[in-house]
Amino acid sequence: MRPLPVQYWKCSADMSLSPELTESLTQAVLELAREAGSRIAEVYAGDYEVTRKQDNSPLTTADLVAHDLIVEGLSEFEPRLPVLSEESEAVPYSTRHEWQAYWLVDPLDGTREFLRRNGEFSVNIALIVDSRPVLGVIVAPVLDVAYYARRDGGAWKQVGSEEPVAIHVRNAPSDRLTVARSRCPTTGPKLQEFLDHLGEHDEIPMGSALKSCLVAEGAADVYARLGPTGEWDTAAAQCIVEEAGGHITNVQLEDLRYNMRESLINPPFVVFGDDRVDWQGHLPAGLS
Repeated sequence: MRPLPVQYWKCSADMSLSPELTESLTQAVLELAREAGSRIAEVYAGDYEVTRKQDNSPLTTADLVAHDLIVEGLSEFEPRLPVLSEESEAVPYSTRHEWQAYWLVDPLDGTREFLRRNGEFSVNIALIVDSRPVLGVIVAPVLDVAYYARRDGGAWKQVGSEEPVAIHVRNAPSDRLTVARSRCPTTGPKLQEFLDHLGEHDEIPMGSALKSCLVAEGAADVYARLGPTGEWDTAAAQCIVEEAGGHITNVQLEDLRYNMRESLINPPFVVFGDDRVDWQGHLPAGLS
């Protein structure tokens, strides 16, 4: 893969690079994510090893294969631009807080869905500039679907080899909302309280960051995650959702920001399209 002729690590918060250059970078990252997805699919179709991380979450051969491929590929775009992956060695905040721009990667988002063999897992790659995602790519290799966006370039969905189509959030219906939610069979009390506050609603179960993409494309109105997630779980999706006209916010309805503190764990967050709905009023008390 040929390095791109631009120093992205020097870009500013307004992403004041030409649309042509940012579009070239987006397409290069999309190609890289698809390549990683193909490698994951090869592992998915055969035998693989499963180990456990310190937090007891599963780690497969596919996570590591995708991580290595993505890190190598991104370093070819701009060797000085750091890459922070879920499978990276821990980087102390004393080092990270100096980064103006960096790549934020989840090589295999939805490892549990990978193990359940339902295909609802994805490769997530985001470019973070001044704590905000300015480029996001999500590829679900088994489902053969990709979502991607760049700042001020709109959000797009591509199924297989079909032409990409622009996606947009929808206006929430007044009578019955649609909620994207995890396929996890248990629901915590806080999330259940949120669902109860919404009243009668429909639900679409989905794995990985694809839940946020359902909101971005107008198939769902809201997705709430009130338990812990990593920053790599949301960054690419946030760019896509925002470019589709929606938001990913904390429970105070402030947009999520990245690499702002020692911890890389997100606060509870809400993904929504229609900001005329009082989403905060539906959230249970005591969240922070």
